Amino acid sequence: MAQSTTPRAILWLCLGVLVFSMQDIIIKTVSGSYPVHEFIVIRCVAALPFLLFLVHKAGGLSTIRSPRAGALFLRSGFLLIAYTTYFLAFPVLPLASIVALYATVPLFVTALAGPVLGETISAPRWGVVILGFIGALVMIWPDSTLFEAASVLPIVSALAYAGAQVMARKIGLSDSAAVMSFYQNLLYLVVAGILSGLITFLVDTYTGHPSLEFMLRPWVTPNMNDFILIAACGPIAAIGMTMLGQAYRLAQANTVTPFEYTGLIWGALWGFLFWSEVPGLNAVIGALLIVIGGLSSLYIGKYKV
Repeated sequence: MAQSTTPRAILWLCLGVLVFSMQDIIIKTVSGSYPVHEFIVIRCVAALPFLLFLVHKAGGLSTIRSPRAGALFLRSGFLLIAYTTYFLAFPVLPLASIVALYATVPLFVTALAGPVLGETISAPRWGVVILGFIGALVMIWPDSTLFEAASVLPIVSALAYAGAQVMARKIGLSDSAAVMSFYQNLLYLVVAGILSGLITFLVDTYTGHPSLEFMLRPWVTPNMNDFILIAACGPIAAIGMTMLGQAYRLAQANTVTPFEYTGLIWGALWGFLFWSEVPGLNAVIGALLIVIGGLSSLYIGKYKV
């Protein structure tokens, strides 16, 4: 059954990465004006009706009362760390650099899939992951922003995300991707709401490192255009979270994870279209290596190499 669902899992993951990349455009646009906790609160509220609909379609609202609530919240905690650290890099680093550093995800997933899930990681499979990682390094080399302290944030994000998606493989055997996304959104909303209140009423205005400013800035009432943009991330996140969760439910983590590298291609494209971040020859070569890695992963999966 795992073999028959692998193509669908890869498709879900590629679509999920594409959908989430659209959120990156919005975050990069508004990160200089609003705090990250405000962004998360508005996004989560906007995502809630979409997630309830997806849960209803996946098995009914009663499935929210899962006996594995503790594990679902633990996975959500990993993702809260992952996306918060990812967002905090936006005021400082170019979009393509953030996505490239975050592309360490497949390495972490592959490393965790063996000891945590008992998956057998073949040498060719490791080769595909490493090839994609080399492509990521080529895309960002040379890049002086890597010496910025905030460059560690996307790597921390990648490690936390990898832990969450390895858990998704286990939890997903009994809970739907929509239920996993609902718990994720709920925890985000509660934590970001509390943080927003504490910072707005107790913390003086902070000026310093842009990433900390993004975290410690008090709540700012958005204008209508910005509010619509931020709220649009609700359905984007609801759909993207569910697609990614579904991908890791349907196939072995080490099989689908090389396709996380497709995010690099979208990051380079959006950076060029919206911020005139022109990709150089290294970006093109890196993207080709990533595509070759993805196609090789399909070959390995087909012939069980």
